Amino acid sequence: MPIKIIQGHHHTLDASHINVVIDVIRAFTVAHYAFINGVQGIILAGTLDDALRLKKIDPDFLLAGEIQGLPIPGFELDNSPVRLHNFDLREKFLIQKTTNGVTATLNALSTEHLFVTGFTNARTTAAFIKRYLLKEDDDMMINLIASHPSGDDDLACAQYIAEILQDTNRISAEDTIERIRKSEAAGKFYDHEKPEFLQEDISFCIKEIPSDFVMKVNLNKNHPLIERFQVGVFNH
Repeated sequence: MPIKIIQGHHHTLDASHINVVIDVIRAFTVAHYAFINGVQGIILAGTLDDALRLKKIDPDFLLAGEIQGLPIPGFELDNSPVRLHNFDLREKFLIQKTTNGVTATLNALSTEHLFVTGFTNARTTAAFIKRYLLKEDDDMMINLIASHPSGDDDLACAQYIAEILQDTNRISAEDTIERIRKSEAAGKFYDHEKPEFLQEDISFCIKEIPSDFVMKVNLNKNHPLIERFQVGVFNH
């Protein structure tokens, strides 16, 4: 199958069958935990103004995200999976605005199927694509978009997914975790002079969590909406 790995969040992509946007540290790790915690959906906002405008439409929506990795004043949630972990999100919708993952997703809408993932749900996402989308058409064009423009975390995860899709499995989960830990994006979380970045966030980002769902973007809404797409538990 044709698989292309693309790095960065500002890109112009040809139409494809499947796009998978990866943001390990931390946007789509946060999204994964949000769905585990009961969120109904996640609306993607390209700019701060877009996010605030959507909030005005429905004040019950919760704002989540970051600018330069830091919390945004007035947002109920930032981009930390640790801080989100115990947040009850049942019956809630999030509006998510982030630097890399959300931007990359909004630049990847020209596709039949659009998924987002961090490392936590990478294997489940790859298994779903193999089982349900590729079984009848091995010629589907797949773009794996590592949204961090220079960091190795998203690239490592993209290569991990590619190996699973191709049944080569030359890159292990352990190898991928080690690259994520050593990546440029992870560095500030280990810097004691930057306490605003929680080291424990990285622990959350590198834990594979077998799930019975993938995160699929509904392209038929006025605003792209990440939804929980139930697929059954895979044997990992």
